[in-house]
Amino acid sequence: MGYSTWLLFAIAQALATVALAQTFPNTTYPNATVPGNEGLNNAYSPPKYPSPWMDGSGGWDQAYVKAQAFVRQLTLLEKVNLTTGVGWEGGPCVGNVGSVPRLGFEGLCMQDSPLGIRFADFVSAFPAGGTVAAAWDRGLWYERGYQMGMEFRGKGVDVQLGPVVGPLGRSPAGGRNWEGYSPDPVLSGIAVAETIKGIQAAGVVATTKHYIMNEQEHFRQVGESVGYGFNITETLSSNVADKAMHELYLWPFADAVRAGTGAIMCSYQQINNSYGCANSYTLNYLLKGELGFQGFVMSDWQAQHAGVSTALAGMDMAMPGDVLFNTYTSYWGPNMTVAVLNGTLPEWRLDDMVTRIMAAFYLVGRDTARVPVNFNSWSTDTFGYQNAYARQNYGLINQHVDVRGEHTRSIRTAAARSTVLLKNVGSTLPLSGMEKFTGIFGEDAEDSKYGPNGCPDHGCSNGTVAMGWGSGTSSFPFLVSPLTAIQNELVQNGRVVQSVTDNYAYNYIAALGRQVDTAIVFVNSDSGEGFINVDGNIGDRNNLTLWNNGETLIQNVTAVCNNTIVVIHSTGPVTIGSWNENPNVTAILWAGLPGEQSGNSIADVLYGRVNPAGKLPFTLGRDRADYGSDLLYEPNNGENAPQDNFEEGVFIDYRAFDRAGIKPVYEFGYGLSYTTYNYSDIQVQKHSVGEYTPTTGQTGSAPVLGNYSTDVNDYQWPANLTYVTSYIYPYLNSTDLATASNSSDYGSEDFLPPGARDSSPQPRIAAGGGPGGNPLLYDVMFTVTCTVTNTGDRDGEEIPQLYLSLGGEDNPKVVLRTFARLSINKGMSATFVADVTRRDLSNWDTTTQNWYISEHPKTVYVGPTSRNLPLSAPLDI
Repeated sequence: MGYSTWLLFAIAQALATVALAQTFPNTTYPNATVPGNEGLNNAYSPPKYPSPWMDGSGGWDQAYVKAQAFVRQLTLLEKVNLTTGVGWEGGPCVGNVGSVPRLGFEGLCMQDSPLGIRFADFVSAFPAGGTVAAAWDRGLWYERGYQMGMEFRGKGVDVQLGPVVGPLGRSPAGGRNWEGYSPDPVLSGIAVAETIKGIQAAGVVATTKHYIMNEQEHFRQVGESVGYGFNITETLSSNVADKAMHELYLWPFADAVRAGTGAIMCSYQQINNSYGCANSYTLNYLLKGELGFQGFVMSDWQAQHAGVSTALAGMDMAMPGDVLFNTYTSYWGPNMTVAVLNGTLPEWRLDDMVTRIMAAFYLVGRDTARVPVNFNSWSTDTFGYQNAYARQNYGLINQHVDVRGEHTRSIRTAAARSTVLLKNVGSTLPLSGMEKFTGIFGEDAEDSKYGPNGCPDHGCSNGTVAMGWGSGTSSFPFLVSPLTAIQNELVQNGRVVQSVTDNYAYNYIAALGRQVDTAIVFVNSDSGEGFINVDGNIGDRNNLTLWNNGETLIQNVTAVCNNTIVVIHSTGPVTIGSWNENPNVTAILWAGLPGEQSGNSIADVLYGRVNPAGKLPFTLGRDRADYGSDLLYEPNNGENAPQDNFEEGVFIDYRAFDRAGIKPVYEFGYGLSYTTYNYSDIQVQKHSVGEYTPTTGQTGSAPVLGNYSTDVNDYQWPANLTYVTSYIYPYLNSTDLATASNSSDYGSEDFLPPGARDSSPQPRIAAGGGPGGNPLLYDVMFTVTCTVTNTGDRDGEEIPQLYLSLGGEDNPKVVLRTFARLSINKGMSATFVADVTRRDLSNWDTTTQNWYISEHPKTVYVGPTSRNLPLSAPLDI
C-alpha cells in the first residue's frame, strides 16, 4: 500500500474508534463477584476531546519556555519529523525520530529496557523491577535508576523505555509482571517514582509504561496471535470499572506523573474496547487532564492503529514510525503533513505534540548532557550499515563504549538486599562456609550452555535465570552463576563442594544427596514478552509451578538429605505448598531475577555477609485459584476482540486472599531476618488541613507556535535527497492534496469527534489541578510513629509497613500506604515515622468523578507483614 491508501485506512480506523463512545466513567456495574462490576463484557470508553495542551505547570515551566522557543523555529515538515519514527531498523536505536539539520538537532534515540540497555555491548544487567521491589528501599530504587540513566546517557540514548507499572500484576502468571514492581499500587507507585527521579537526574528521559491495563501477553497483537494459531481480528480488550481504574491501576501512574516522568508509552491492547493509543478517555481525560501529565505519549511498537484520530486522542509520538515493521508505510509521516495542510489536524495540536517532546528533552537537561549515539542495536560489529534494514550508509556504527562504571558493585548489593528469606528452621542460615560437604543441585545453579546472551532476548530455558525474556532485557557483560559463587566461597576454605545440575539425573542426585551434610537446591520459573514462545509458554506462564522438574528435584534431594536449602529464581509467585513444610527443607530463599551478579548476591546472603531484610512484593499462595483473578488463554468472543473482564475490581493479590479468607503460604510483605524485631508504642498525630475542594476554572487557549507555509510545493520530495529504503519521510508525492491522500474527501470532517479541534479555554477537571491529580490529595492529615527494636543478636534492617482499613464492603480489609527500611543495630531501637495523606484515606466516587473520604471508621495498622500487624490505632477523621 502507498501512504495515501494508509490514510484512508487510518480514517476508517478513526471512524471505528469514534463509534466506541459510551458511558464508562459514570457507569456502575453490580456483579455477583464484586459489586460495581456488572456489564464489563463489551464495555466502552467515552470520547474526551480536545486533547489538553501543556502549560508548563508542575515544575515544567523552564522546560516549557525552552521547548516553545525551539518549536517556534520549526517548519511543518520538521515538526512532523519529530513526532514520527523513521521506521524499524531505520536508525541505530530501537526507536528514532527524524532530525532537524537546519538547527543542528540530531533527532531522538529511544532504547529499551527497564533494567538496562538492550542490544548493546559493555552495559550492565541490573536486577529486574519485580526483584528490587522486594527491597522496599527508596534509596536503592533511586540509585538503580540513576545508574541505569548514566549508562543510557553514556551510549547517547535520549529516552529510556522504562520503568514499568503496566502490567501492575493483576494475575500472577502474567508474562511481563517482573518488568514492573508489585501488584500493590502503592509499592509500585513509590518504586516507579524513585526510579524516574534517578533516571532523569542522570539526564535521560524516563518512559513509564505500558499505559494502561496491559496485564497479559496473550492476544495483545493480532498478528502475533494469528501466528500462534488464534483466529482473532482485534486485540484483547481489558475491561475495568471506574473505581478499580482509579484506586488500583491508575494509582502508580499518578505517582509517575507527580515524579515528573518525561514520557508515557501507551499499550497494545484495548481498554474498554478502545485501543490504548487511540483512547481519548485514558489519554486526554485521565492522563493529560486529571493527572496533569506535561510530557509526551509515545506508542508502543506497532500499537498505533489509526492516523489523525490517534493524534486527536492524545498520542504525541509514533513508534517506530511504520505501520508494521518495514512496510514502507506510516499512519503519520506524510499523512500528518496532509492532515495539517487540509485542516483535519489543527496546527495547535501538532505544536503541542512537539512542545511536549522537546519539553521532556529540556526538563532532564538533554541539551547539556547529550553525547552522540555510539552503538548500534542491530549489530555489535564496529563497522556496518547505519540503516540496517535498507543496508545503506556503511561506516562506523559501534564505538564499544564501556558505560558500566562501578555499577556491578551496586547490582550485587541491590540483589542481595532484595532477597527474601522465607523459612529458616533452627537458624540453618547463615552458613559458616565451613560446612564439611556441600552439594549444589539444579540446572538453575549453573551457566547456560549457550552463554549468558546465547538466546536472543534471553528467550530460552537453560541454566540459571537472572532475568526474564523479551524487550525488557539487556545484555549480560557476564553472569556469575550460583554454582561458581558457592564453589569460590567453599574452595578457599578447603571444603568439599560437588554438584549435579541435571534435574532429571535421579540416580546421580540421590547418590550425591546421601553424602552431603548441606544441600542447596536451585529452582526457577521463567516468563517474558509474547513474541517469544518458550516451551509452550507464550510470554505468559501456563502455570505457577516450578520449571524443569523443579518440584521433583526438591523431593529427590530431601528424600536423602535432612538439611536442604531451596533458592527460587522466578519472575513472580510460584506454588510451593507441596514442599515448603517438608521438615527436611530447612531454609527457603526467594531471589527473583538478580541480574549479572546473581551468584555472588545469593552467596552474600547464604554466608551472612548480608543479613536479609527483603519482603515479598506479592503473595505466595497454595493454589493458583486462590489469587482470584487469572489470564485469558483462549479467545472468548469469536473472531472479535477477546473480552478480559476485571470483575474482581480492586481485589487482587493480598486483597483477594483477605477478602476470601484464604491463608497464603507466605503473605504479601513477609520476610524473615537473621535477627528478630519487636514493635511497640504507636502514636498518631492529627494535622489541621483545609477541606478538599474540586479544582475549578478554565485553561488558557491552545498556543499556536508560528505559521506554516500553505504552498504545497514546499512539501514535495527534495530533488537532491538520497532516499533510504523503508525510511519514513514527511514529504508528499503530489502537489494536489486529494491526489496525495488518494481520497476525494481528503478534507472531510465527518469522522472528527465533536470538539476534537477546539482550541478555546477548557474547563479544568475537578479531580485534577496538578501533577498526579488535585494537589489537596497530598495534604498530610496524620503522622504515625512507632518504635521498632532489634531484639536479636545481629545487626540488621527491618521494614515496618503501614496499612489502612478504609471500612465498608467495597474496600479491602487493609491496604498498604507506606513503609520504610530501617537499619537497627542489635539491642537498639529506631523510630518509624509515616505520613498519611488525604489520598491515602480516600475512595473514588463514580458519580461525582472525584475523591472523597467515606464515613466508615478508619484504622491504621503497623507491622512487619500484611497479616502480622501488632500495632493499631483509630484515625479521627
